[in-house]
Amino acid sequence: MSAPQPLPAFPHRHLLGIEGLSRLDMQLLLDMADEAVEVSRQVEKKKTTLRGRTQVNLFFEPSTRTQSSFEIAGKRLGADVMNMSVGSSSVKKGETLIDTAITLNAMRPDIIIVRHHQAGAVKLLAQKVECSVVNAGDGAHEHPTQALLDALTIRRRRGRIEGLVVAICGDILHSRVARSNIILLQALGARVRCIGPSTLLPAGIAGLGVEVFTSMREGLAGADIIMMLRLQRERMNGSFVPSVKEYFRFFGLDEEKLSYAKPDALVMHPGPMNRGVEIASDVADGAQSLIREQVEMGVAVRMAVLEALARHLPNS
Repeated sequence: MSAPQPLPAFPHRHLLGIEGLSRLDMQLLLDMADEAVEVSRQVEKKKTTLRGRTQVNLFFEPSTRTQSSFEIAGKRLGADVMNMSVGSSSVKKGETLIDTAITLNAMRPDIIIVRHHQAGAVKLLAQKVECSVVNAGDGAHEHPTQALLDALTIRRRRGRIEGLVVAICGDILHSRVARSNIILLQALGARVRCIGPSTLLPAGIAGLGVEVFTSMREGLAGADIIMMLRLQRERMNGSFVPSVKEYFRFFGLDEEKLSYAKPDALVMHPGPMNRGVEIASDVADGAQSLIREQVEMGVAVRMAVLEALARHLPNS
């Protein structure tokens, strides 16, 4: 039996978004993540890919799931991981993003993971440092590793993405997760629908090639995957919904609305969940939920991304 062929090299130095990646790039990262799942399920989870390398997690917004996921991924690959607490850093004292980038660059990190509340901030920082940069979410722009882990979760459960009907529901206007998923899932052959109240649907959303609905009954009909989004009230300037109770009544996923989709439809949520706002607890914890699997796939995808970018590091 011939030995398995090594995967091709990832051609990009940074991962700033799903936009700009080819279908082959996406499939390569998903294939690498498949391998990382098996590593994470072993008793011995350590690899040496990033041994001697320094990874900085630079989060300007609070995060538990994404930051801890990147930290575990980096440590499983052997990296020295530093979590930079922006809340107690010089940024709070008036230092600019460029100042921060210059300071970090002088410390010679190998990979920086960045989350920022402003769209485009991660790209700006990547232009000012010599190491690889990963976008862990920038404003309402993109969240590439979340989209990749969502795709991996779907592919591992269903065996494919092409031809599936994926309904993304809720606060699409403020969601970087929605944008990254729309680009990636359509590139991999899925039919994507966006469902939400008109106040939470971006102008021109149909121009991205998605089907748009303001009714859960109509939008979920025939759906294979239901991806619920958090109502991001911290990004809202003004009143976008009458009340939380009213929002849940029309757009919260409960057993009744789940029945509008295919009988074997699977439920996803990027977290953190607002139970009783966008999803009912019995659905979130039910047999059709993939939410816990998404967390596991998150570590695998981030390991894959770090490994892919490691090939571009000096002396790699």
